[in-house]
Amino acid sequence: MVTIISPNTVLPATREIIHLHTTDSLKLIGELATPEQPDATVICVHPLPTHGGMMDSHILRKMSWRLPAMANIAVLRFNTRGTGSALGASEGAFDASVGEGADLAAAIEFARERKLPNIWVLGWSFGTDVILRNLDPTGITGVILLSPPLRYTTEGELEQWNGTGMPIHALIPELDDYLRPEEAAKRFASAGDIVLEPVSEAKHLWVGEKFVYLVLNRITELMVPQRAPLPLGWDGPSERWSDLT
Repeated sequence: MVTIISPNTVLPATREIIHLHTTDSLKLIGELATPEQPDATVICVHPLPTHGGMMDSHILRKMSWRLPAMANIAVLRFNTRGTGSALGASEGAFDASVGEGADLAAAIEFARERKLPNIWVLGWSFGTDVILRNLDPTGITGVILLSPPLRYTTEGELEQWNGTGMPIHALIPELDDYLRPEEAAKRFASAGDIVLEPVSEAKHLWVGEKFVYLVLNRITELMVPQRAPLPLGWDGPSERWSDLT
């Protein structure tokens, strides 16, 4: 029987708690959700932890619940330094997108040690600043930015992304709380290689199943286009997550 995908639908994957070790000796907690033989891997950097962002922020959690089964994408999400969630807290303290660069590097190194294929990096809100300021693009297939506020990223740091030869796509909500499409076009003008994609009616937090589907489907189109579009239902085993409010 086909199950219509709802906000708390959890599809099959191998899920394991993981620990990342940074170059400055911190231990971070995370989760890796994988299909049997993934075609691609996405490493997720969550929104601002001082405003409630964490690895369980809803888009990232739904990525881990759906994309392994529906798109054959492995999903690695983790709590940056000083951030806690239901799974636990990572060591260290919030560092305004500076130290978090070492956290991202630790996640990438973990993925490489596991020989996970076709690594993309996705940031949401604060996570986009972490990526834009710190990511070494060597060996990375592509980057996806959700709701980039450019809170910490400087113009010079944006300019460094020109000429990488790597696809970088930024999804800009029409009704974003921080950076809307018109202003984003001005702020990103010095980084012409970053593709800006305005999203009608969307808000910073992508609330609502319509926008969750839009984001997850766009991720799939970019990373494993042969798996797009994502279906709206699932003909197979599934569970329902019970703590969602």
